[in-house]
Amino acid sequence: MAKPSAEVETLIEAARTASRAAYAPYSHFKVGAAVLTDEGAMHAGVNVENASYGLTICAERNAIFQAVARGARHIRAIAIYTPTKTATPPCGACRQVLREFGSDIDVYSACDGPGVLHHKLDRLLPEAFGPDNR
Repeated sequence: MAKPSAEVETLIEAARTASRAAYAPYSHFKVGAAVLTDEGAMHAGVNVENASYGLTICAERNAIFQAVARGARHIRAIAIYTPTKTATPPCGACRQVLREFGSDIDVYSACDGPGVLHHKLDRLLPEAFGPDNR
């Protein structure tokens, strides 16, 4: 990927900053995410683990829910930061939740190593079930 735009760099930095507040006492895998809405607003989220592992929430879904709670209905981009040497794209559940808010979402995955992965959501979740299938 070419050097990210200033807007994307800001989104990635918001995800990286958010990761510091993650609650990950079991995995110690502190993830941060930040979404960018059509209105240009950024909303961050972190993973929040639970002793009952199935109740854990990913950073991506947390950020999406933060945006929705503030009135967003379409997401333009998301940045995910993981404390790894290689970038980690979102899990399947997060991809499906993202799809609810757009099929053309830019997904950026950043880490402590070099480079940033960039995909369109429809490439990460082809032929997805979405709002138009209702």
